[in-house]
Amino acid sequence: MPRRYWLMKVEPEAYTIEDLERDGRTSWEGVRNYQARNFMRDQMQVGDGVLFYASNASPSGVTGLATIARAGYPDRTAWTKGHTYFDEGSDKANPTWYMVDIAFEERFPEIVPLETLKGTKGLENMMVTKKGSRLSVQPVTKAEYDIVARLGRKRVPGGNR
Repeated sequence: MPRRYWLMKVEPEAYTIEDLERDGRTSWEGVRNYQARNFMRDQMQVGDGVLFYASNASPSGVTGLATIARAGYPDRTAWTKGHTYFDEGSDKANPTWYMVDIAFEERFPEIVPLETLKGTKGLENMMVTKKGSRLSVQPVTKAEYDIVARLGRKRVPGGNR
């Protein structure tokens, strides 16, 4: 199966690219949107590329790269009473929610802000640049992934770090 590419959003208060660099690998649990769940459950495969995106940050943007280290599997937090992501309607025999594992690849010297993404040729159709796009797991094209990776590997004017 050909390699796919994704943008995965997380709020810096919950987890950062620095946390992933330290940990090396983590599970991506707690996604409670059906479309994002379907991407994780049905399409993400080991080796797929990930743009790690800091959401609700100042500024929001891509902070580094990761890869899918484990394809979709049931999100155990849905069955953990008292957990933030507990869902009493989720059944172990027929799981509602799924997660993937991601592995650290690279931390950018500076964030690639959303405004830079919006103003960069070749990223006009990227889902994250569209008004009202709030999905936490989004597909990106190889060309979009490559453009963002190039932007991240050089110093970004107005960057924040």
